[in-house]
Amino acid sequence: MKIKPSEDSKKSNPLFYLLKNNPNLLTPPKEGDTFDAELLYKDERRAYFDLEGKSTGIVFGLEFINAKDIIKGLEIGQKTTITITNPENNDGETEISLVKALWQQNWQEIKRSKDASEPVVVKILGANSGGLMAELYGIKAFVPVSQLSAQNYPHVEDGDKNKILDELKKFIGKDMEVKVLDFNPKADKLILSEKELTGEGVKKSLENYKIGDTVDIIVSGVADFGVFVKFADDLNIEGLVHISEIDHKLIDSPKEIVKVNDLLKAKIIEIKDGKVSLSFKALKPNPWDKALEFFKEEQEVKGTVTKFNPFGALIFLGNDLQGLIHISEFSAQGGSASGGESNMEKMKETIEVGKEYTFVVSQLKPDEKRIILKLKK
Repeated sequence: MKIKPSEDSKKSNPLFYLLKNNPNLLTPPKEGDTFDAELLYKDERRAYFDLEGKSTGIVFGLEFINAKDIIKGLEIGQKTTITITNPENNDGETEISLVKALWQQNWQEIKRSKDASEPVVVKILGANSGGLMAELYGIKAFVPVSQLSAQNYPHVEDGDKNKILDELKKFIGKDMEVKVLDFNPKADKLILSEKELTGEGVKKSLENYKIGDTVDIIVSGVADFGVFVKFADDLNIEGLVHISEIDHKLIDSPKEIVKVNDLLKAKIIEIKDGKVSLSFKALKPNPWDKALEFFKEEQEVKGTVTKFNPFGALIFLGNDLQGLIHISEFSAQGGSASGGESNMEKMKETIEVGKEYTFVVSQLKPDEKRIILKLKK
């Protein structure tokens, strides 16, 4: 039969009931434990904290130096978060760290921020060609170039790293609103994104547009693979005109056609995941639709050599159409090349860029946008 203890027995054995109601008092602190502790004493070299009545923690040496500003702001009896770094050193003392506790708190705050998908403001502290350096909750952070908003992305011709760095340096000392993209406390890695934040607004803005719309755009950057453009009505929306969508004719570089700050019109051909693809050529008449009206196979035509490439030479035939004379055609000009002379060298000896020649249409395939030529003998 269980006997209920009397009030007298409680008074005679208060420790029993104290431990019963606070079982953690018997659990010794272990490395990594983090909790709030009360400051008991401090001087110029060390500080002591009450570790929930289990023992007394000490901060000294390098830990004291690193936490000096924190300790200086504490009054006796005030609590702060600490982390156990050594439950019992050679002197039997429990070593604790205020800086490590703060570090853990900061990572917890970063995790909370990411989980909540909330925007945070950071000051840009430095830059390299790969992105921007910042600090969030005392943790070093990085904003990769690829995670900058369309408005701040450095569209630099030829991808020159020095020019990219010059553009990124303009942000040093400025505030930037970002989101936490990824983090790893063990690797001390914190990646921030401006694009994630602005992307939501862009997706919302794109609801006002649809495929097939013609929009006014401003050229914001030119690359080998295409043209970056911003919507004139909403500069936060940026799209790409791929090199294949610039013109119906083949072009070597978008720089031949456009330059930064050009104001043009383009047609939206795709909207997907907040990204927009546009086309210049979709607003132009397709010259290949009328190719059969101008040419037929075995017809003699006049054409001007516009450029050489590894496949042969491009020939401008008028009416916004161009043909190709294959490089293999030049091995037949006077027989096979001799003395180590290549077909390319033979072609350059036979025809010159900028000059007009008479050709014969060998193949005519408008559906494939192809006119194959032979040089008239």
